[in-house]
Amino acid sequence: MRWLLRKRNGEAFIRIGNKWKLGFVECNRTVVTSCRAVLLPRFGGPEVLELRDNAQVPDLKSNEVLVRARAVSVNPLDTRMRSGYGRSLFEPLLPLILGRDISGEVAALGGSVRSFSVGQEVFGALHPTALRGTYTDYAVLAEDELTSKPASISHVEASAIPFAALTAWRALRSTARIKNGQRVLVVGGGGAVGFSAIQLAVAAGCHVSTTCGGESVDRLLAAGAEQAVDYTTEDYEVAIKGYFDTVLDTIGVPETERIGINLLKRGGHYMTLQGEAASLTDRYGLAIGLPLATTALIKKQIQYRYSHGIEYWWTYMRADAEGLDEIGRLAKAGKLKIPVEKTFPITQVREAHEAKDKRLIQGKVVLDFDELKPTDHEPVQ
Repeated sequence: MRWLLRKRNGEAFIRIGNKWKLGFVECNRTVVTSCRAVLLPRFGGPEVLELRDNAQVPDLKSNEVLVRARAVSVNPLDTRMRSGYGRSLFEPLLPLILGRDISGEVAALGGSVRSFSVGQEVFGALHPTALRGTYTDYAVLAEDELTSKPASISHVEASAIPFAALTAWRALRSTARIKNGQRVLVVGGGGAVGFSAIQLAVAAGCHVSTTCGGESVDRLLAAGAEQAVDYTTEDYEVAIKGYFDTVLDTIGVPETERIGINLLKRGGHYMTLQGEAASLTDRYGLAIGLPLATTALIKKQIQYRYSHGIEYWWTYMRADAEGLDEIGRLAKAGKLKIPVEKTFPITQVREAHEAKDKRLIQGKVVLDFDELKPTDHEPVQ
């Protein structure tokens, strides 16, 4: 195990950073009772984030795993939640701990967990609505939200993968059920979800086209896309030829929805990441907003089945043990990776969020629990 344990007067102390925290040892499992965590006490800018030393670690349920974080990534969902996205659901429950992705080591196991052992390196992601996230020395995840981390990739690299890849997995594999030989269009392939979707579709034997900014064209072609159209210089409605079995739209504005649906074969699937459930519940509250969102989705599904003969979906990340295991296998084989542009130590979480808010960093940002200063990564060739 990579953390230190010290016993004194019958009590156990675990080293976290430069401090020793009171914990206990049970059945050869080292368990910490409090640790550092980044708390969100109220919604706002990066300045509202607070790194505290005494956040409580909850008792594990039988199916849960305590993970000693080595790296966690910063997702768009994190910065949006910090700013108030999902307010109707989360505001009564403040303070929250942000973060969904994690890579680290198993520190303790719930009684029914059989897939992992203490000290094992794992990575995974929490559900979007989890209240206690991963911006903490010790995170709690369900057994099916974790898988073994490949030894061939670092914790920083691993932490960038699961939330984005599981979002793409649910759309392509669970909803559209893509098959070998089918054609897949990814609108917005330069982001983490889009890039994951390209690699998952290629691994499934699909022919992939994508749209992206000019800086991403070479990277997406290298990942296996057969066509990468720079939307800033080309009219991709004209440049992309033929029709597709599946369209995953990571942008989700009316124009991309219109084009994506018009490029689908009859019986195809259109999926967008920009569903209206959260915005409508934030505007009208859960009691009114959720039924309104359901009605809006059903209306569009009926409309497009009638007018185009296609299936229309809002897609979100969810835990999927089968998908996460496959993601781990692809990552181990070098067939699924998400480049990390910059790492920050967890103590500089405000700076990391500010850089993403101001678009100073376009690529993936990771909070490293071992780094002492920000680190720029080599550009992906």
